Amino acid sequence: MTDTPLEVWQRGPVAGIPPLLQPVAHALMQANEELQALELADDILWERPAGVASPGFHLQHLSGVLDRVFTYARGEMLIEDQLVQLREEDISPNPSLNTAGLVKRFSEQVDAALLQLKNTDEGTLTEYRGIGRKQLPSTVIGLLVHAAEHTMRHLGQLRVTVKILDAARS
Repeated sequence: MTDTPLEVWQRGPVAGIPPLLQPVAHALMQANEELQALELADDILWERPAGVASPGFHLQHLSGVLDRVFTYARGEMLIEDQLVQLREEDISPNPSLNTAGLVKRFSEQVDAALLQLKNTDEGTLTEYRGIGRKQLPSTVIGLLVHAAEHTMRHLGQLRVTVKILDAARS
């Protein structure tokens, strides 16, 4: 038995992350650990029980939203590759994608997000950031917190969907 707490936030501060951004880092790291531990077979990747979003959608959306929202937090607009990925989230099934690749993509996106958090000056957290073409109003902290809560929400939906699909196969 290990003495390491299951919840990332209970393990203490993440080295290099500013104090006000620790909860964002903890949530993203927690999501990554839970996703790594999730047993998700490729044969259920595009299943939609009761018409809900497929595991494949959630996996694409997890990394895509994290990338897009952190881009806005930097004060940048999305580039064409990000817009293509956004459009691809609606393609189901997408035979060019598999579980391992999508989990890896999310893990890499979490790593990039943690690096961005390390380089975020706490003095900028209340600065205005416009979202999308309409430049909907937000702030750096608003976007970073939203990215964390949105990630955890979709991870929860993914875990429930996988559990339902696994139960249906049993």
